[in-house]
Amino acid sequence: MEGGVHEFDGSTFKECFSLSWRNPYVLRLAFSAGIGGLLFGYDTGVISGALLYIRDDFRSVDRNTWLQELIVSMAVAGAIIGAAVGGWTTDRFGRRASILTADSLFFAGAAVMASATGPAQLVVGRALVGLGVGMASMTSPLYISEASPARIRGALVSTNGFLITGGQFLAYLINLAFTKAPGTWRWMLGVAALPALLQFALMLFLPESPRWLYRKGRAEEAEAILRRIYTAEEADREIEELKESVAAERSSSEKTSLAAAVRTATVRRALVAGVGLQVFQQLVGINTVMYYSPTIVQLAGFASNQTALALSLVTSGLNALGSVVSIYFIDRTGRRKLLVISLAGVILSLAVLTAVFHETASHSPPVSAAATAHFDSSLTCPNYSPAAAGSDRSFWDCTRCLKAARSSTECGFCAAAGGDKLLPGACLVSNTTVRDACAGEGRQWYTRGCPSSFGWVALVGLALYIIFFSPGMGTVPWIVNSEIYPLRHRGACGGAAATANWVANLAVAQSFLSLTEAIGTSWTFLIFGGLSVAALVFVLVCVPETKGLPIEEVEKMLEQRELRLRFWAPPRDAGGEDGDGKESGKSAAGV
Repeated sequence: MEGGVHEFDGSTFKECFSLSWRNPYVLRLAFSAGIGGLLFGYDTGVISGALLYIRDDFRSVDRNTWLQELIVSMAVAGAIIGAAVGGWTTDRFGRRASILTADSLFFAGAAVMASATGPAQLVVGRALVGLGVGMASMTSPLYISEASPARIRGALVSTNGFLITGGQFLAYLINLAFTKAPGTWRWMLGVAALPALLQFALMLFLPESPRWLYRKGRAEEAEAILRRIYTAEEADREIEELKESVAAERSSSEKTSLAAAVRTATVRRALVAGVGLQVFQQLVGINTVMYYSPTIVQLAGFASNQTALALSLVTSGLNALGSVVSIYFIDRTGRRKLLVISLAGVILSLAVLTAVFHETASHSPPVSAAATAHFDSSLTCPNYSPAAAGSDRSFWDCTRCLKAARSSTECGFCAAAGGDKLLPGACLVSNTTVRDACAGEGRQWYTRGCPSSFGWVALVGLALYIIFFSPGMGTVPWIVNSEIYPLRHRGACGGAAATANWVANLAVAQSFLSLTEAIGTSWTFLIFGGLSVAALVFVLVCVPETKGLPIEEVEKMLEQRELRLRFWAPPRDAGGEDGDGKESGKSAAGV
């Protein structure tokens, strides 16, 4: 979800650790800035588990699906603004200053949420951390890139992408650790203040980016930093290259606006491919899985919050693992092939989830009048009362019970006592007293999903979704966007693509729960499946294979408007190379 990912091969990875061992200063720079990626991942992932307990504490949140979506998606909305503002602050005040600002926002947001007395305060806190996420998503990798030795720059920047998914995995671990602690969600959300404080303290003693210093005319400071990063000979060469790069950048600065870029046919085609990939990365539904994974697990029939968190930990771990797997395959399979394989697996996984949730909804346990009468009549769901339901009660099941509501009253399903939860149960008013009464008899209380014999199949579907999504659609859109634009337009076009990603992210996050409530979970996943099919067609028609091609050849390929549906075939460049992977290193170095 989230953050740019840069490729590197195994030899570069080994050299990265070797040089870091010889020069710990380099590792200190990369690690300190990389904490921003960890915070990015943690704050976007932690809400999935915290929301389960926020609903328990705040009745208004539990009863209002739109409010739940607002709490989740407010961080994404803040990130859109944070990314836009961060682009200006990094140029105006420096990369280090922007990271320190992001840390202040992370800390303030965590403090506001941990002390929240109502949903409004939670929304404000989520907006603050969202601003921090937006700034960190672009500033942390930029600082690492500009303060790293050139030959291991890709490897060090790639760690930021891994730390993002690692931060999401850590969020699930923290959520699980605090499930039985007093305050539960307050600890989950408040823990994010600690790494923010750590990074703030570390960055106070680190220098500004040497590239930014050069651009601001502070050449002596920049050269002093470069001589700590490089050997004497390498530092001299890097200083000369930096002078030339900054001079070239300044001379072409008037031609790098987005408006100038879209007037060029070649750049327009690149923008269609780059922006389209970023939008489809979100529209296939990844952040419904990452933001609402415990909720989806409960919809599949696992009522316990602790069980939902423990099982959803698997999806987060697979996502982190997938970001490593993509590093190995990206230069061996090519971009388009990996995208096509990824999307084919995503479509299959969403088909499994659609079928499972359809079966779960259509074969849920029936509601029994006798089981309901076992409890005090005042606890019976109003819509199920004899006066309101009449003879129609015989057709009631768990699914219908959970959808029942009258004015301010919602209903829940108390499963049958004993080991078989598929036996007829009771339809009761949903509140804390009734939940405790149901649990007191050794029964399971359901308000999200119904007991199902297909629940484990849903977990398999979620796992398959992440296994296929993460190495392909999870990372390739960012890599393609780093390769497909001409150098003079890369900043403006890359920024437009990243903004499109956050906007699509917000649209999905803000609509998922409403869709499941309005049309059902199975139809919601069917919609994502349809969008995944559209994404597959888009990749085949609009996305070129950039593996092994210099930037100049990518431009020529876009000029030819070549339609190549044979995604398995290697790309062709002007020199007749077949793109079998031998030139991949040149491509990585060239961009």
